Amino acid sequence: MLTAKQQDVIDEAFGKCRGLVHTNYTETSEKESATLSVESDYKPFAHQVVTTDFLVAHKKAFCFNEQGTGKTASALWASDILIRRGTVGRVLVICPLSIMDSAWREDIKTFTPHRTVGIAYGTAKVRSKILNSMTDFVIINYDGMKIVEDDIRANKFDLIIVDEATHYKNAQTVRWKTLNRIMTDDTWLWMLTGTPAAQSPVDAFGLAKLVNPTNVPRSTSVFKDQTMRRVTNFKWVPRDYANKIVHKALQPAIRFTKEECLDLPPMVYVKREAELTRQQKKYYAELKTEMIVQAGSEEITAINAAVSINKLLQISAGAVYTDTKVALEFDIKNRYNVLREVIDESDKKVIVFVPYKHVIQVLSQKLRADGINSAVISGDVSSTDRTDIFKRFQTTPNPRVLVIQPRTAAHGVTLTAANTIVWWSPTSSLEIYAQANARIHRAGQDHKCTIVKLQGSDVEKRYWTLLDTKTDIHTAMIDLYKEMID
Repeated sequence: MLTAKQQDVIDEAFGKCRGLVHTNYTETSEKESATLSVESDYKPFAHQVVTTDFLVAHKKAFCFNEQGTGKTASALWASDILIRRGTVGRVLVICPLSIMDSAWREDIKTFTPHRTVGIAYGTAKVRSKILNSMTDFVIINYDGMKIVEDDIRANKFDLIIVDEATHYKNAQTVRWKTLNRIMTDDTWLWMLTGTPAAQSPVDAFGLAKLVNPTNVPRSTSVFKDQTMRRVTNFKWVPRDYANKIVHKALQPAIRFTKEECLDLPPMVYVKREAELTRQQKKYYAELKTEMIVQAGSEEITAINAAVSINKLLQISAGAVYTDTKVALEFDIKNRYNVLREVIDESDKKVIVFVPYKHVIQVLSQKLRADGINSAVISGDVSSTDRTDIFKRFQTTPNPRVLVIQPRTAAHGVTLTAANTIVWWSPTSSLEIYAQANARIHRAGQDHKCTIVKLQGSDVEKRYWTLLDTKTDIHTAMIDLYKEMID
C-alpha cells in the first residue's frame, strides 16, 4: 500500500490537472468534429470531442482520462477521422481479454458502425485469419501479439491503440518488446489508461519509452534513480520532485477526471467478459445436458427451473453447492484476473458484490495473498463487526476493497468512500441489485460512479439483460430455463 506522501506525489502529477496536460495541439476542423455523430445515434460529450481533437493532432500520445469517461469512443472517432483523411488505413487495438468483445467490439458497432471489426483470439491460425481479413479494426489481447507477430508486421497497421496501457510499464517484458518491434517511426500510437504510474513513478518509464523515448533515459535504473531514493536496502520512496519528472516523461497527454466531465451521467454501467475456465465449462455443459433430460421427462416448474439455473450461476461464479450443502470449488483464475484489472484501474476504493458465501471466502483469500487490503461482509459477520468495518472503510485508508454478500448490505448503508462496484455474479433480485448499487450513489458521494458487471456464461449474460431492462427474473424463470436448454 502506498504511503500518504507517495500517493500525494502521484496525485499531483496526474490527478489534479484540468483537461489538457499538454496544450500544444491544433483542433480538427469544425467540419470533421461535426461528423463525429453522423454515422451513429450517439451524441459525443464535450470532453470526448476535446479528447478526439487531441488524439487526431498527435501521432503518438497518451490519453489518461479516468475509467468511465468514454475514452474508447474518443479513440474510435479520432481513428475514423484519420481513416477518412487517408492518413491511416487499418487500426490494431490491444486490450485485456475481458473487454475485447463487451467493450471494444460493441463500441465500434455503436460509435463507428460503418467500420468493420474482427477479434484476433484463439489459435494462431484463427488469429492469423482475422489479421489477414482486411477489417478496419482488429482487436487482440496483449499476449496474443507475440503469437502472430509476423502476421501483424505483414499487415502493416498504421495506428495502434493500447487500452489499459499500464500493462506496458515494464520495458523488460515480452509484450513490451513485441510491441516495440512492431512499431515503426511512421506508426501512430495512442496509449489509454486512467491510472498512469499508479504504484510507483518508475511505472512511467516503459510507457514513455514507447510514446516518446527522448523524454526518458535509456535504462530503467537511471530513471529509478531520478525519481526514487533508497531508504533501506529494500525500500524506495519517491523523490520530492518526482512528479515533475514523471509529468515531463508522459507527454504529450490529455486527462479528464469523471468529476470534470460535467455532462457525464452520475452512474456508468459496463460489462466485462470473464471467460469460464476449462473446468467450469466442463461442468456447466454437463449440467445443461441434465436440464435437457429433465425437461423431456417432467413438467418444469418455476421452482425446479430456478434450482437448475442457480446451479449454472454457481458454476460460473466458482463454487457449486451439492444437495448436502457441500461446496465444490472451481478454478476462477480468469474471473479473478478481470477483477484485479478493475481494482488496478480504480484510483479509489472498490466494492465487490458476491452472492455466494463460499466464493466470498475464496476471493478474500486471493486478495489477501496479493497484498490487497480487504474486508468481508457476509451473513457470518456480526452486526458489531459490520459497523466497525463500514466505519473503517468510510473514514480510513484501509480496507481498500470490501467483498460483500449483497443481501447483507443492500439497504441503509452508506459506502461513498468507493466509486466503483464490481458484481462478481448477478443477483436474481431487482430490488437488491438497485439498492446495492445505491450504497455508493447517495448523499456524500463526491465522485461519479462506475458499476462493473462480470459475465462469462450465457445464463449470466441473460440475467444482466433482465436486470438492465428491469424485468422480474422470478416471473421469467421458466422462459429463461427454456432459453438455456435451447
